[in-house]
Order: sequence, then C-alpha cells, then structure tokens
Amino acid sequence: MVKICCIGAGYVGGPTMAVIALKCPSIQVVVVDISVSRITAWNSEQLPIYEPGLEDIVKQCRGKNLFFSTDVEKNVAEADIIFVSVNTPTKTQGLGAGKAADLTYWESSARMIADVSTSNKIVVEKSTVPVKTAEAIEKILSFNSKGINYQILSNPEFLAEGTAIQDLFNPDRVLIGGRETPDGQKAIQTLKDVYAHWVPEDRIITTNLWSAELSKLAANAFLAQRISSVNAMSALCEATGADVSQVSHAVGKDTRIGSKFLNASVGFGGSCFQKDILNLVYICECNGLPEVANYWKQVIKVNDYQKKRFVNRVVSSMFNTVSGKKIAILGFAFKKDTGDTRETPAIDVCKELLRDRARLSIYDPQVTVDQIQRDLLMDKFDWDHAVHLQPMSPSTVKKVSIVWDAYEAARDAHAICILTEWDEFKTLDYQRIFDNMQKPAFVFDGRNMVNVKKLREIGFIVYSIGKPLDPWIKDMPAVA
Repeated sequence: MVKICCIGAGYVGGPTMAVIALKCPSIQVVVVDISVSRITAWNSEQLPIYEPGLEDIVKQCRGKNLFFSTDVEKNVAEADIIFVSVNTPTKTQGLGAGKAADLTYWESSARMIADVSTSNKIVVEKSTVPVKTAEAIEKILSFNSKGINYQILSNPEFLAEGTAIQDLFNPDRVLIGGRETPDGQKAIQTLKDVYAHWVPEDRIITTNLWSAELSKLAANAFLAQRISSVNAMSALCEATGADVSQVSHAVGKDTRIGSKFLNASVGFGGSCFQKDILNLVYICECNGLPEVANYWKQVIKVNDYQKKRFVNRVVSSMFNTVSGKKIAILGFAFKKDTGDTRETPAIDVCKELLRDRARLSIYDPQVTVDQIQRDLLMDKFDWDHAVHLQPMSPSTVKKVSIVWDAYEAARDAHAICILTEWDEFKTLDYQRIFDNMQKPAFVFDGRNMVNVKKLREIGFIVYSIGKPLDPWIKDMPAVA
C-alpha cells in the first residue's frame, strides 16, 4: 500500500487528503499536525473547519484509510509521498516585512523530514510558496540526505473555500511541477497516478518546478485583479448613475473576458489573495522589476479603497456620524459557505465603524464568537501567525454584541451592513426587520444581494455598491 502523509491539517491539507482517501481506497493517508486541539477536532464529530460535503467524506474514510495524528515523525518516516501544507505567513519583521513570505514552518518541516527519513521520499509542496522555494528545500534535504533520494514536486492547490470539495472532485486542472531529470519525471508520474484515480489525464498538467510555483501566485493575482477592476468601476457607476451589475453583465458576455469574478462588492478577502500579491510584489522588487511590483500593488490599494469607500458611505449617509448608533453587521466570513475570516473585509469595516464610536451587533451563521472577538483585536497580518485569544478591552466589549439571529442583530438598529453573501440574507423578512428598526432605516448592501426596489418600497434607504444612488444618499455630502 502506498502511504501518503500530509504535514498540516488546515483548510488545504484536511480537505485535499480526505478526497484523496475517498478516491484512492488502496492508499493510506495520514494527516499530521503538532496542534493537539486541531487533530482532536478532526477525529471528533465537530470538524475544525466548515466546508460543504467535507464532513460526510471524513466520516466515510476516517479509520479506514484516512487518519489524523499528532505523531508527526513516525508517520513522516513511514510515508512514500509527503505533502507539506504548512502555513507560509507574511513576514511581520526583518527583511521583506509586510510583503515577503515567512518560510520558517517550511524550513523546519524540511529539516524534520531529513532527520527522520530512512527511505526515499517524494516531497510535495502543497502550500503557496515563493518561486524557488523548492530549490531551498532541495538543498536542506540533499545536505542531510544520508544517502536517501528526495524528489521535490510543486503541486499548488486551486481550491475556492465554500466549494473546495467540488473543486477537488472536478478540478479545472491539477498542476504538478518537477525536475526535468529521469528521477524528477518518475516522481511526477507517481503523483499523476494518484490523481488519475479520478481526474482525467488531460486535466493533469506538468511543468518545471518554477513554473508551477509561480502559476499559483499568478492565478490568485489575476483573480484579485478582476475583483479590484470591477470594484473600481463600481465607484464610477455610482458617480454617473450607471448600474455595475449591468456593466459587468455586458462586459462578461465578451468571450475573451468571461463573467466570473466580476461581481462588485465591499472587497476581496481570504487567506490567499492579499498575501500572495504582496509576495509577488516582493519577488518582483527583488528581481529588479519595480514597475511590475507597482502594478500589482495597485490591486491591493483599490481593495483597501473599496472598504474605506463603503465605510465613508455609511457615515456620510447617516448625518455624518454613527456615534452611539447601533449598526447590524450581517455576515463576518470573507465569503459564504465558509467559517474562514482571514482578511475578511468585515474586519476593516467593523474596526472603522468602532473608531467612529458605533455600536455593532454582528451575526454570521458559521463564525464563532471567539473568532470574531479575536479578529477585531488583531493587528494586520497577525491572523496568519499563531496567536492566542485575548479578551476584548472593556470599552470594545460595550460596543460589540455577537448574536445568532439576523433579526436580533437588526432589532433597534439604525442601519444594516451586509458584508457576506450568505443565501439566507436574500430571503429575510425585511418588512419585519424594518418594523423593528430605528427610523430612518438604512441598508448598506456590500454584496449586491438585496432587491433594492422592494426594500425602498418598504421604506428603507438603500445603498448597494455600484448601483444608482438612493435620492437620500445622493443629497448627502460627497464621500471623501
């Protein structure tokens, strides 16, 4: 039996290994992590992450050919293929701080693999890493090889949270990069054989190592670029009376462009987009390409501008002050169908409203109270490093309540901000909500989800990103 070990039991490692175990019953798959609490959760009825379809797969395979363990060294030593899916956070200090990837966890994993291995290994980069990381890992392993043959492969993930299981079942492509040597090509074929259990051969793409590493960064940068492009257009739509949804639809009908990732919103979030673009910027700067670096920086600047613009619209519409006013925050995750809050626009929006002394009532169907509290306390990039939950300051506690019902969040509120596109927000009884709110009652739709016409008929003053402005809002002072 081929044995696979994955180091890292997070959003990538857990779902990916679960699907491999399901599709390859003849392969033993072990997911290891030093976090006892995380492994305990994977072995329990309450998994540590929420992803539609994941729980059923884990329960079907767990204990048969899928295992979760904290015995990292034993399982690494026994494995034929080792996936490394550890965190690659943005550096917060030293050379490249605020842009470069911190490869501390990757290097320690490589040294551990070298220490415990007694047989040949295929080591697979699954984390998103800077170009040339494989070369550094090769050097660490070769200098400590003890006669063992190591082959390094790059197999970046292209999963979208909320649809990760479907993305794994039916991927657009599986990308495998390796050395252009006989041993390197043999290693590529070994990994291809794993995916070939369910992925058509024409969707399994092979490249050299550097192309595979860069392709992941490039894909995320291109997707984020599309979001920033349509968000930049949304500001112009509001200024001119155009409708960004109609503009996006017209643009998306061009087969050269396509319709995906052209939905205007309060901004993009998630663990990858900003981090990967900053990493790309740093790589460009290090390679003497300042013009290219500045191009990609602008994608992030527009994203930050969109979040600031949204908050400014809230404040200016409500008589230029939200001090002491209750604002309902509907949705805290960075997108629907996930509990992940990393780089969610909701954090920046909430923090800015709190700085203006608003009172917030937050509801999200999948994000825990502890997670929301921690996110509102953390500084930039702290979310990507191991941090301990801190109690909220007394002054912040008084201004934030976290509830488990949208109607409770909106009760007696002056305004609603929709920050995550959860389907349930489309079918809320907005008449009931309006009846229980302070008047005038505002809805600030950061995801273009609501029926603007219907809500205005109920009596709401509605702002929806990139849509023609409500007469009330149009008459308010211009947004700075």
